[in-house]
Amino acid sequence: MAPRAHSRVATHRSSACDAFNKPLRSLTVHSLRGQEWWRRQAPGNTGRGCTVAVTDAHGKDSPDKGSKDEDTKDKESNLPFHALLLFTFILFLAPQQIFPVLAPLRIAMLSIVLAVTTLVGSRLSQGQPIMSYPGGVVIVLALTGWAILTIPLSLWPGGSVAFLTEKYFKTIIVFLLLASVINTAARLRGICLALVLMAVPLALTAIRNLLTGVTMIGGQRIIGYDAPLAENPNDMALLTNLLLPLAIGFFLSSKTGLRKLGFGALILLMVTAIFATFSRAGFLTLGVTFFCYLILLRSRPERHLAPLLLIVVVVALPFMPGDYLGRLGTITNIESDTTNSAQTRLRDYLSAVQLVFDNPLTGTGVGTNMLAMNEARGATWTEIHNVYLTLSVELGLPGLALFLMLVIASIRAALAMQARSKGEPVLLEMYCLAEGLKVSLIAFSVAALFHPVAYHFYFYYIAGLAMALTQINPTVVAVRSRN
Repeated sequence: MAPRAHSRVATHRSSACDAFNKPLRSLTVHSLRGQEWWRRQAPGNTGRGCTVAVTDAHGKDSPDKGSKDEDTKDKESNLPFHALLLFTFILFLAPQQIFPVLAPLRIAMLSIVLAVTTLVGSRLSQGQPIMSYPGGVVIVLALTGWAILTIPLSLWPGGSVAFLTEKYFKTIIVFLLLASVINTAARLRGICLALVLMAVPLALTAIRNLLTGVTMIGGQRIIGYDAPLAENPNDMALLTNLLLPLAIGFFLSSKTGLRKLGFGALILLMVTAIFATFSRAGFLTLGVTFFCYLILLRSRPERHLAPLLLIVVVVALPFMPGDYLGRLGTITNIESDTTNSAQTRLRDYLSAVQLVFDNPLTGTGVGTNMLAMNEARGATWTEIHNVYLTLSVELGLPGLALFLMLVIASIRAALAMQARSKGEPVLLEMYCLAEGLKVSLIAFSVAALFHPVAYHFYFYYIAGLAMALTQINPTVVAVRSRN
C-alpha cells in the first residue's frame, strides 16, 4: 500500500533529539490542519543537529522549506520595513502639519520610494521574487487593470487618468508593499503596534476638541486631527474603528496585568473618541465590532468583558454633550435629521442605483462618480457616500465583484492564520492579531455603506496586513519561540 500524503518521518542524528522532535511533530500536525493540502510546513534544521523531513505522496523524503524561507527573510534588509513604517507615521499623523519646514520635502513620497527601491534591491540580491502573489494581490491587480481598461469609456478620460495616477495607484503601491514587506511575525507585531499607538494622538485630539468646543463652522461636530485620514470627524471615526480591533487583539494576547491595563485604557480612549465624533456610521461600526467580539469571546475567559463594556456604554450615553442620542435616532428615523444630510444621502443612493442600471458593465469611469451624480440629480458636487455604489457607478458590476472578492479573500487569509495558530500558547498574539484583522475587515464591510472611501487607504491598509499573513509560517514562529 502506497504511503498516504503528508505522513511525517522524523530522522534523528542523535538520541538527544528525541525530546525535541516529539512535541515538534505534535505542533506540526496541529498547525497544518487549516493549510492548503499541497503546502509542506514541517520545520527543518530546527536545532542542535535535528532534522525533520516530510514524506510526500510517493513516500520520498523531501527537505522542508519552512525554516529556509524564514532564514531568507531574516537576511532580508530591514530598510523596506522601516521606510514603510515611516510612511505610515507620516500618513496617519502628518508631522509636516506640525513642522511646516517638512512640507516642501515631500517626505511621504520619499519614504515610499525608499521602501520600493530597497525592497527590490534586497530581493534581487537574495535571488528572491520581488513580491508574492496570494489571491488578494491578484485580485487587486485585476481590479486595477479593469479600472485602466474602462478609461476610454469614461465620462472624463483625462480625469480618470489623473485620479489613478494621483490617488489610486498610491493606495495600490502601499497595499502591495504591506503584503510583501510584512513577512515575519516580528514585522506584523511591529506595524500593528505602531498603528495602535498612532491612534493615541488621534483619540486625544478628538476628545480635547469635544471638551474645548473646537467644532466645524456652523455645526456642533468636532474638527478632527490635521491629517488626510482623520481631518473629517466621520473619517476620524472610521480610522479609529478600524484600528480598535488591533488594540483588542493586543489586549487579549497580553500575558501581564500591566500590559492588559495599558491596552485596556487605550481601548476605552479609542471608544470615547469614536463617540466624540458624533458619527452615526462610526457608532454603527463600533456596534459591529462589539457584537463580533461578543460572539468570538463567548467560550473564552474574556467573555465577561463584552457585557461589562456594554453596560459602561449604556450608562455613559445620557451624559454625552449635545443631542447625541437625538442624532443617533436619525439612523432609523431619517426625516428627523434637522441637518438634512440623511435625506440627501438617501436620495443620492437612489440616483446612484439608477446610474448602475443605465451602465452596468463598464460604469462611468474611475474617479467620475461626482460628475455622473451631477448629471443624474443636479450639480451639488458631492460624492456618493457608499463604497459599493461608488464602485458600481464608476467601474460597473465587474468592478464591484472584484472588490467584494478582495474583501472575502482578505477575511479568508485572516481565518486561515487563525486556524493555523489556534490552541498554541506561543502563537496567541498571532491568533489575536489575525482575529483583530478579521473583525476590522467585517467592520469596514458595514462602514463602507456610509463612507466615500472606495479607493482610500483605510480598507487597503487592513487588507494588506491580512494578505501579509499568508507570508508568515506560524509553525516556524512557534518553534523559534519555544527555543
